[in-house]
Amino acid sequence: MTHGWRRFLRRRERDADLAREIDSYVEHETADNVARGMSERDARNAALRKFGNRTYHRETDYEMSTILLADNLGRHITYGLRQLRRTPGFALTAILSLALGIGANTAIFQLLDAVRLRSLPVHNPAELAEVVVDGGNRGFGTSPGDYNVTNPLWEQIRDRQEAFSGVFAWGAGNFAFGEAPRTRRIRAIYASGGMFQTLGVASLRGRLIGEEDDRPGCALGPAVISHRLWQSEFGGQESAVGARITINGKSMQVVGVTPPEFFGLEVGRGFDVVIPNCARAAWGNILTQRHVWTMNVIGRLKPGWTVASAAEYFKTASPAWFSQVPPSGYDAKGMAQWARFRFTAMPGGNGVSELRGQYERSLWLLLGVTGLVLLIACANLANLLLARAASREREMAVRMAIGATRGQIVGQLLTESLLLAFAGGLFAAGLAQLLSQLLVQFLSTRGNTVLLDMPVDWRVLGFVTGVGLLTCLFFGLTPALKASRADAYSAMKSGGRGTTADRGQFSAQRVLVACQIAVSLVLVAGAFLFVRSFQNLMSIDAGFRQDGLVFNFINFGAMRPSRDAIRPIQREMLDKVRAIPGIEAASTSSHFPLSGSSWTIAVRLPGAEHRSAAPQFTWVSPDYLKTMQIPLRTGRDINDGDTAGSRKVMLVNERFVKDIFGGSDPIGQTIQSLAEPGFPSEQYVVVGVVADTRYADLRQTPPAIALLPELQNPQFGPGMALVTRSSIPTAQTVAAVRRVIAEGYEAANLEQIELRGMVNERLLRERLLAWVSGFFGLLAIGLATTGLYGVVSHMAARRENEIGIRMAMGASGRDVVAMLLRDVAMLFAVGVPAGIMGSLALTRGVSKLLYGIEPGDPLVLGLAAVALLITGIAATLIPSAKASRLDPVKCLRAD
Repeated sequence: MTHGWRRFLRRRERDADLAREIDSYVEHETADNVARGMSERDARNAALRKFGNRTYHRETDYEMSTILLADNLGRHITYGLRQLRRTPGFALTAILSLALGIGANTAIFQLLDAVRLRSLPVHNPAELAEVVVDGGNRGFGTSPGDYNVTNPLWEQIRDRQEAFSGVFAWGAGNFAFGEAPRTRRIRAIYASGGMFQTLGVASLRGRLIGEEDDRPGCALGPAVISHRLWQSEFGGQESAVGARITINGKSMQVVGVTPPEFFGLEVGRGFDVVIPNCARAAWGNILTQRHVWTMNVIGRLKPGWTVASAAEYFKTASPAWFSQVPPSGYDAKGMAQWARFRFTAMPGGNGVSELRGQYERSLWLLLGVTGLVLLIACANLANLLLARAASREREMAVRMAIGATRGQIVGQLLTESLLLAFAGGLFAAGLAQLLSQLLVQFLSTRGNTVLLDMPVDWRVLGFVTGVGLLTCLFFGLTPALKASRADAYSAMKSGGRGTTADRGQFSAQRVLVACQIAVSLVLVAGAFLFVRSFQNLMSIDAGFRQDGLVFNFINFGAMRPSRDAIRPIQREMLDKVRAIPGIEAASTSSHFPLSGSSWTIAVRLPGAEHRSAAPQFTWVSPDYLKTMQIPLRTGRDINDGDTAGSRKVMLVNERFVKDIFGGSDPIGQTIQSLAEPGFPSEQYVVVGVVADTRYADLRQTPPAIALLPELQNPQFGPGMALVTRSSIPTAQTVAAVRRVIAEGYEAANLEQIELRGMVNERLLRERLLAWVSGFFGLLAIGLATTGLYGVVSHMAARRENEIGIRMAMGASGRDVVAMLLRDVAMLFAVGVPAGIMGSLALTRGVSKLLYGIEPGDPLVLGLAAVALLITGIAATLIPSAKASRLDPVKCLRAD
């Protein structure tokens, strides 16, 4: 084999040597003939006749020295490059079209690969399984995120499970890092001691947290920092190990650094610090609370166990665990719900991700959208290649006349398509990296930076290669087969000119253009749907005026005030903020509207068990309605007389009145709340009715809401949620509040969010779909218009003879334009109905991503069809007008 490849690589050198040997033989034989008395000319001819066919001998030897397939491929590539260099406009158009189509597909696939397909960077991630509540905890108790266990439940699993060789519990949250007032927010993981050992992660520097670090009474314990924090905070210095850092006002010692590839367990969200789970006792009694879900559990399956067998085991074993740690403070109905909970298991090798849950469906949808764009680009290129093949009929005829086979013709044209696909793929790879990074930046917000490592791994390379080869076959095979079936005699005779009998050759191009119109209509209709849905969300009346609102969360943790001192500090802060020039109103609230958080407590009318509901509770200070500018429909507002020792009162919204009171006047009536941990059953008197407002999310219809005096909140912590409304620019408001807080309470930690900015962040998915689908809708229109323009131009050029005859017989330029427009109208008559049916079929599955509009909205479909029709007419008029100005005499004379 090695000898054969050596001969192949030296085949040209060997051929040159053989040519010299043949020439030398002929020269010697000629000299001998001359010596015998022959003339120079006769001597050379006799020598050549004696040797035989020199070309045949050289070709025979060349075939013996070469690998035919590789040699033919090399010839095809060389000739293809020369042909593409001769038509730079065509090559550039084709490569850019493919780069856009393949690059967009690859960018979306890279995001999907990073968010959904890739496993955690740990040892054997396929062996990991996550323990979850079967069906979820359905809002039972409190949960700051998508967590599945309380700490007492984790202790039951840790001590009694039999499915895992190693198991750990973990959670994450934002913590204040550094000394007040110069603190910043970091992402910290709190985990049980077995996390790193179970995952198989080794330390980069120092050591990692182990079982010995997670013990009751561990106080604050050690801390492990990420590679990112090691570089940004310590400059990568070895002295970081052993240094002390401050987290939420508590000092902890750094004992190790994690490797750079370990980003934690949340895809899209990195971490800065890992602390032992037991250290959370320093910030409250959360470890002993049985109703607070703050952790997830992941384990490594024992040999012989599968996720399915572990799921069955946990469903069977978990009832006893739940029964051992029942929460207190619930009524019989709540405890019955607790008794029905069961654990199950699911694959854990991909980690958890809020990003995955929020954007996975959207990314799959966008991958389908970019696939349609690539389909349009392929159809466009197929049209270009069909037109190019028609213009090369004479060339193909000559090649077939001198002996080229059909396979060689197809091979040559497919090689040219492969070159285009290869060049387009190279540009697409670079474009994909740029687009994917732009998308990641688009998904990042002020308070939540998305961190995704998207290297060009084997999945991405395989995707690009597969898409490139498929596009090559799609847009290159049909023109190649058509060109290989050309009649050499007819092509040579006509010289490539078109006649009225040539109309059949346009059928393939017409089908492709009709398909482009149909697919483009689907994309344009989808773009209109998502843009309109986003506009609907942005124009929703939330029930209060959003402009000028700023939410300020103040944490007193570092101040360490006593519980009795918290209320006076809150009142003093509120008074100082109200005194800031430009602040129109300020108040406190236990929950910020439209922030995604909520608090639900079940209530009922006393003596009416069947009239119960679970409204959203919010505890507010006086002036809350003024600050939010929520209309008071009837009754009175919360005032300074509503204190902890006064009668319990509440304001309710109009939806609450409909759900609980059946629309009757609620003023003066009593509402009974059902007991929950920390919230005993109370009776409240309704003193006012307010307008309906959105609560946690803009998509959510206004729920039943109860507003209660902040001083009557049985649960309040070392913090303060402050809402301000100002007439001055938001930046000035933020700076003024921060200055006032820093002057009086230097140790307090302040975080500020503008309501408008928060709403925009919560609509990132809708904005992403609107922008990206809109861009690809415009790109689809552009590609379809280009394809239509090219087809009409080619049709007009190939039918110059027919047009000349028509004009010679009396047809006007207007008649020529009308003739070509009729051809285009037929394409739209086929493509538009097909596109409408495709839109109805394909957009039906995106109804959950829309708001205020149906997938089959007639106005949207009509607008999409009109937009395509207008651009189609514009693309047709230019070549049609040019054809209408042809000189019939020149056309007929040229034929």
